[in-house]
Amino acid sequence: MRLAKLLDRLEKFYGKPKRPHPTDPYEMVLHRICGYPQSDALCAKGFQALRKEIGLRPEEILAAPWAKLAEAMRHGGIVPELRAQRLLEIAARVQGEFGGNLQAVLKKPLPEARKALKSFPTIGDSGADKILLFTKTSAVAAVPSNSVHVPLRLMLGEEKKNYAANYRAAQEAIRAELPQECGAQLRAYLLLKQHGQEICKSARPRCEQCPVSSDCAYFRVHEAARP
Repeated sequence: MRLAKLLDRLEKFYGKPKRPHPTDPYEMVLHRICGYPQSDALCAKGFQALRKEIGLRPEEILAAPWAKLAEAMRHGGIVPELRAQRLLEIAARVQGEFGGNLQAVLKKPLPEARKALKSFPTIGDSGADKILLFTKTSAVAAVPSNSVHVPLRLMLGEEKKNYAANYRAAQEAIRAELPQECGAQLRAYLLLKQHGQEICKSARPRCEQCPVSSDCAYFRVHEAARP
């Protein structure tokens, strides 16, 4: 399959993907809130500050002084007060509705699990699918939220104007090409994300540096259009 071969070349270029962290559903929801503007670096900084200064358990977050919680969130970027409030909302729901353990959500039928995950702040389709995949609950064709364009460029050569339509199209392209196995889907997620962050950028892709440009539909279309 073409995508599998492209991923092999991306892995040869970037190296084997690092194991994702965190992979606990509750910690993944917290991690996403801990940085803004959201990036791996800011979320990690905020998450580590929360772990060190407050603790991650729902009861620890709920018992923390408001000022201390907001201060911990400053490590992860702007609007720390808003993110601190969202942490309190998440902790209260997980403690009150799920007995302090969000793993219970993953035992529900897949549509119900996805709906429950999407009810948390900032968790949309991509966030819910990421949690389902990273926890190995389902071999869903998750697509990195900031790299939805990558599989579309590689496989189809173009993107749509609507993000939701792009996400669905990217999922369909991945699903059609790769085995429905957590290992294969997780590898694809991590490599497509890294490629989107480093070379196949949304606004200014560095096609001249791309290790797979010779087989990229987007590159062929744009090369043919050049005078």
